[in-house]
Amino acid sequence: MSHCFTIGISTRALFDLEKEHQIFMEQGAKKYVEYQVAHEQEVLAPGPAFSLIQAFLQLNECSQERQIEVVIMSKNSAEAALRIFHSIAYYGLDITRAALTTGEAIAPYLEAYQVDLYLSFSVQDVRGALASGVAAGVLLPGRIASAEPIRQIRIAFDGDAVLFSPEAEQVFVQEGVEAFCASEQANAEIPLPPGPFAHVLRLIVRLQKQMADGAMQPMIRTALVTARSAPAHERVIRTLQAWGIRIDEVFFLGGMDKSRVLAAFGAHIFFDDNEQNTACAAQVVLSAQVPIVQLIA
Repeated sequence: MSHCFTIGISTRALFDLEKEHQIFMEQGAKKYVEYQVAHEQEVLAPGPAFSLIQAFLQLNECSQERQIEVVIMSKNSAEAALRIFHSIAYYGLDITRAALTTGEAIAPYLEAYQVDLYLSFSVQDVRGALASGVAAGVLLPGRIASAEPIRQIRIAFDGDAVLFSPEAEQVFVQEGVEAFCASEQANAEIPLPPGPFAHVLRLIVRLQKQMADGAMQPMIRTALVTARSAPAHERVIRTLQAWGIRIDEVFFLGGMDKSRVLAAFGAHIFFDDNEQNTACAAQVVLSAQVPIVQLIA
């Protein structure tokens, strides 16, 4: 069997653990564990990424082969995590794997579990994942995710420093918009190198093809939502052609606020490297910052 698309997710992303997190921050790990053990049989409410993960797992029901694997990646101890597993069972989530590190770093275990995408509220853990070559995003607090089941997963990506390498964006940051446009025009026929999420996009495209037979509508739909505009559009299109990848919808915004387009697209998650863009988007859609520019600066 081919490798499943494997998503690593923190417990705070999957379940509503804000009260428990506050206990941890204010009173320390010991009190946090004691609270979790004392409330072990209390089912946790769905968290920000719950519906998205649930929808991904349901793709397995539409295929003869397992397509999606979800792994709990947590700094919890085993005893504190019993409540998590109880909640997983209550909701009928097909999650059987977990890495519980009792405070130690998550990054060393991502490759061991063959994780393709890691979602967490921890900037430190996400940066560690990116440094180890795993696509990862820091979830931002914002709009409360709907508890309604997702019928078609809609995923939106920024371009530079997310799907594509940060090299073009570095020109923009260091030399300005005119130099950026001139550089992109001069290199229009040279494909951009892949960024941290290129592998994730390829896996999603593979899923789309595998799930297409007999489906009334595609199970996953993708969008590229980029601040680029003409004349910097051509290199993006040619890059995707060179990769042999088709994105369902592409939006060149020329610096516009991305949140309106994301709301119109109906995105269930959006990945962007820019902190301000991600913060704005988080008001309308579950958003994850990819701090790759800071990582390589």
